[in-house]
Amino acid sequence: MNAGDGPQPEPIRFFGTTWVGHDGGYGGYGMRRAAVAAGSLAAAVAGCLVLRFGYQGLAIADVGGFVNMLVVVMFAICSAVAFRKTWEGFTRRPTGPVTEDSLRSLKVIGFIGVLLAYFFRSLAEAPGEKLHREEYETARSRYEKRRGTRAGNPAARRPKGGKSRRK
Repeated sequence: MNAGDGPQPEPIRFFGTTWVGHDGGYGGYGMRRAAVAAGSLAAAVAGCLVLRFGYQGLAIADVGGFVNMLVVVMFAICSAVAFRKTWEGFTRRPTGPVTEDSLRSLKVIGFIGVLLAYFFRSLAEAPGEKLHREEYETARSRYEKRRGTRAGNPAARRPKGGKSRRK
């Protein structure tokens, strides 16, 4: 059987297909996981600093306590929901009417939650690896089962007597 036969693994963002065999070497799986963890944590810290500057701008503008509280609560809730939805997306595909497209604006507002979900997940595995591995192994087993039960080309089979049909 060729390497190209059967289902192919789906690449994961930042990891390609190194998650399948945890390919080592320069730029391999381990290095990529460390880079994703460090990058997502650094981006979350930078995002918090940007939000702090925005909050200071609101304080300088003296918009009032209600607006300040509203902005803080909005970012906190959006970040919490974005974290949860991103974390769930690593373990199962979305079902029902809530899809990635409908959550895009919420995840943009709660980007800190998304970045923290990437950070915490990359400490254990490539984000989404468990889901992709389950789907890939299921597809491989189905493929192997189909390949194993096939009898080949029925027109090329020999009769039970052992003699060829052609004369």
